[in-house]
Parts: sequence; C-alpha cells; structure tokens
Amino acid sequence: MTKNNALGTNVIAQIGILVHDIEKTSQKYADFFGVEKPEWSLTDTLERAKTEFEGNPTDARAKLAFFDMGSLQLELIEPDQNPSTWRKHLDEHGEGPHHIAFFIEGMKEKIAIMESKQMPLLQKGEYTGGRYAYMDTFKDLKIIMELLENDN
Repeated sequence: MTKNNALGTNVIAQIGILVHDIEKTSQKYADFFGVEKPEWSLTDTLERAKTEFEGNPTDARAKLAFFDMGSLQLELIEPDQNPSTWRKHLDEHGEGPHHIAFFIEGMKEKIAIMESKQMPLLQKGEYTGGRYAYMDTFKDLKIIMELLENDN
C-alpha cells in the first residue's frame, strides 16, 4: 500500500452484482459453485437505514444474497422500484457488476477525500453494525466503489 492510497486499503472485500431475480440467480451461483444457496435478506426501511440517493431520502430497498468466496464476498442485489443507485444502474446497464467494496475506517473523511477527487457520493445508508457509501468512481475507474465501515 502506498502513502497516497485514498482508502487506506487495496483489499477488495466484495463484488456487488445487480440481478432481476435473486432467487433464480442465487440458485445458479449455488449450483455452479456447488454450495448451499443463501437465504436473501431485505435491506432496512428508510427510518432505520437512513438511505439517501443523490442527496435525497429514499424508500429504496433491495433483496440481498451473500456468497462467501474465500477472500471476498459476492453480493447479489435485486432492487425495488424506488430511486437508488441499484435501480438506476440496473435500468441503464442491465444485470451485471455494480460495485467493488472496501472496508474502511473514517467514513466521513474517506467520502471527503473521494469527493475532492471528483468522485461524488451517490448513495449512503446504515445497516446493523455499520454504514455504507457508494461513490461515483465510474468515470475514472469504470465501476462504482462502495465504502463499508463496521462499528467496533
């Protein structure tokens, strides 16, 4: 890792993939890798997740299924119809890769650093035990970057 690393890490923790049908796609992944199909979970409501998309509160929710693949996790995401980075990306680009994620410390600081590099915040929210932020790194890095910060 170099001293100029904006995130403080270069270890990819997760790859997020947008899908239309989480049941069907998670079964295909399970069959392909010979593993048990994970149960999907639903993201929290606006009141709990405090989800914001492009600076505005949103009722957006998504079904999530996680596959632990050794050193990283595959996350399948089936968004609802409410405004979100997931819905917008799925509508504009179809199914497939959405983001790569990194575990970071100091969410507000990291968001400020990214924004100073013309990589604006797209969406943020809370989950049990932490928070996430999707940064628009597509122009330079050709994918959205997710920052994950877990509470200690």
